[in-house]
Amino acid sequence: MSPRDLLHQRLVAGLAALPCDLAEAAIERLLDYLELLARWNGTYNLSAVRDSLDMVTRHLLDSLAVAPCVVGTTLADLGTGPGLPGIPLAIAAPQRAVTLVDSNGKKTRFLRAAVRELKLDNVQVVEGRVENVSGSFDCVTARAFASLADMLAWGGHLLAPGGHWLALKGRVTAEELAAVPAPFRVLEVRPLQVPGLDAERCVVIIAGPDPVVGASGTRNQP
Repeated sequence: MSPRDLLHQRLVAGLAALPCDLAEAAIERLLDYLELLARWNGTYNLSAVRDSLDMVTRHLLDSLAVAPCVVGTTLADLGTGPGLPGIPLAIAAPQRAVTLVDSNGKKTRFLRAAVRELKLDNVQVVEGRVENVSGSFDCVTARAFASLADMLAWGGHLLAPGGHWLALKGRVTAEELAAVPAPFRVLEVRPLQVPGLDAERCVVIIAGPDPVVGASGTRNQP
């Protein structure tokens, strides 16, 4: 069995366990992304994970575990690094417009190459600090690069009214949840089961400001 076949086998088994139903074309594109990441990683040090089989678990399956929580037609992935979870989520749902945000130049160079080589027409890359980025997104994803309060202070302006912020964390304390500032509200702390990963994972689902009620009494949705 070839190395690619082994990666395919682990990915398909993990997707079935999540469960996450993807077309074969999407599975192949996920593996293409992984091979590209592994190739660049030797020079650019984009990820501490070096083994490709571990990348399937720690990068692809770990990212796709949050897919059922994503809402809307636009998504911003803040502090995306080498495109996690943004690129796997974009491949899984090509109808959704995904914006990848990172301030690290070598990582955004990789991201632009990945978008080009994988023909990810629904993805754009923004190089810059989160607080300086503009836009309005139905959903925002962010791995735990800071506390919930700090993440929202820097990037909360990007969340559309009625949208959901998905903070991906290992664990979260009651104190951190209580510190989430208004008008944001914690809706749920959902445990994530990542096949093959013996580590605690959760997503904190945070609601943005309520949609504005217009003169007619109807809500103006994002």
